[in-house]
Amino acid sequence: MHDLNRRFSGVFTALVTPFKDGTIDFEAFDTLVELQLEAGVAGLVPVGTTGEAATLSEEEADALIARTVKLAAGRALVMAGAGSNDTKKTIDKVKRAEKAGADAVLIVTPYYNKPTQAGLIAHYGAAAEATSLPVMLYSVPGRCGIEIAPETCAALLDRHDTIVAIKEAGGSAARITQLRAACGDRLIIHSGDDGLALPFLSLGAVGVTSVVANVAPREMVQLVEAWRSGDTARALALHELIAELTDGMFIESNPGPVKAALALSNLAGPEMRLPMVPVSAANRDRLAGILGRFVSASAAFQEMR
Repeated sequence: MHDLNRRFSGVFTALVTPFKDGTIDFEAFDTLVELQLEAGVAGLVPVGTTGEAATLSEEEADALIARTVKLAAGRALVMAGAGSNDTKKTIDKVKRAEKAGADAVLIVTPYYNKPTQAGLIAHYGAAAEATSLPVMLYSVPGRCGIEIAPETCAALLDRHDTIVAIKEAGGSAARITQLRAACGDRLIIHSGDDGLALPFLSLGAVGVTSVVANVAPREMVQLVEAWRSGDTARALALHELIAELTDGMFIESNPGPVKAALALSNLAGPEMRLPMVPVSAANRDRLAGILGRFVSASAAFQEMR
């Protein structure tokens, strides 16, 4: 368990999938991944929610996972998104991710169906039995309409050795204490909300699966490293430094704002696949202001330190 905690500790970037004229812009994707690796992120998460997995073909998802594995070259753990609202399809995604070379899989709760907790146990159990890879559960009720109960997590840990972690994105720090009460140290916890990364770490989480790291990987890595080294004042300062940018990433549905920020940074285009569309002109202008303030503040912060 100690080795697993180490492997899952730190910043995991929920990678966007850049598009150009309807197809994946692999050149921009490669640039984005290298930016993350240079910043020292611990993990890369291709084909997740931020990567618009719902509108990727199987072949595109396979290619992105394999490419991420190749680019990472052991420098970061690759945790592939592998969830759907169909257990059979989820099992297939898990197997394909393993074949593509992923180190772990992230499985979101089934959306739209709204299964019971018993249904979640059966769903995740079937997926876990289909792979030897570590499985991170993903609870995001704002997207899926359901939440994984702490007792459900405990039941899954009892029954399946491959289930080891959870990405908690319900927006409540209290959930960490509830999860730890039910599961103890057996469950590795990631914050699924950038703005809650620091409070989650203070309550027992070991990392963050981050959207804002696409744009600000250095600052997110520094925040987690500061906390882990015991420099709580620096960790708080970094939390405050990225706060406005973090909030900006959700002024519209993810990944619209982060793609807009990447476009403003000349790192990738803003193109998305329907039914997702780029952010409004007004919000793009808001993001330009937020990003400009962040870049200036970050430069000043780095000089001071």
